[in-house]
Amino acid sequence: MNHGQIDKELAQGILELQNRIAKAKIPSSKLDESINLATWNIREFGKVPRRKESLHYIAEILGQFDLIAVIELRDNLSDLEQTLEYLGDYWKVVYSDFIMDAGGNRERIAYLYDKRAVVFNGLASGANPPRKKNQATGEYVSEITWWRPPYVASFRAGSFDFVIISAHIRWGSDEKARIKELAMLADWVDQRKNEKNFTDKDILVVGDFNIPDLQGDLFKAVTAKGLQLPEQLCKPDLGSNLEQNKRYDQILHLPIYPKSFTKAGGVLDFYQGDWSKLYPGVQQNNQYFTFQISDHLPLWIQINTDVEGEKLDQIIHG
Repeated sequence: MNHGQIDKELAQGILELQNRIAKAKIPSSKLDESINLATWNIREFGKVPRRKESLHYIAEILGQFDLIAVIELRDNLSDLEQTLEYLGDYWKVVYSDFIMDAGGNRERIAYLYDKRAVVFNGLASGANPPRKKNQATGEYVSEITWWRPPYVASFRAGSFDFVIISAHIRWGSDEKARIKELAMLADWVDQRKNEKNFTDKDILVVGDFNIPDLQGDLFKAVTAKGLQLPEQLCKPDLGSNLEQNKRYDQILHLPIYPKSFTKAGGVLDFYQGDWSKLYPGVQQNNQYFTFQISDHLPLWIQINTDVEGEKLDQIIHG
């Protein structure tokens, strides 16, 4: 981490944050053996410039992981660029373009990664919804679209090559309106896994799906075609909002290599019910601080990346 020259007050804030991070018990990753993967909705990151200490805190949180899908990055990248400076020279980013209409909310999705642990394999693309030919016009059009297209990228860590798909599913006034987007995401993954020339069959699907719980129709829609929660993220009380009572954010996978996931995973609670020690003397309401850091907690998991033995075993046993 490259926090640079900071004053006493910020140093105290960073130390307080580090103590909160320690309570998450995130195990260290090991080169070519494991990586720590996270998805984090950083609330409207870039819409309005954040306080200096907020960017230091965001960098400190991001630095606990090797690869992070950042949701709700906005068109202005200035705060992201400053955060990358704090993270240091080993950190790289791949990000999508932004959508200019109200549904797109001028949002991007980004993948931040530590190049010492993770290699970008070359694929980076928005996911296109399925199209059908309109017999009257001859045009190929989609019946429905994602408000914000999922962003797809390929990476490698150790002997584990994988594709990660990140999405920010619409909010809207009606929960049921999200079901079609979630079902279309499940269909997209199902179709791609059966494509001979798709980059890789190891697929992770992450992001802010605006799913309140694991029992309702929304979660059933996104898991209808085989996507699964890793075992360690199945805990019913593992919420990713500040109150930890909603399952908005998800990390899902296709179970090709069952041993790909360690027993480590959870949320990183930087909030712990109190902003005051991070922003001493700043008198503002809770909403103000959610725009300084976020109203979502990072959801994370540790992945085994030394899967060579499992690959060989699958070849032998068909």
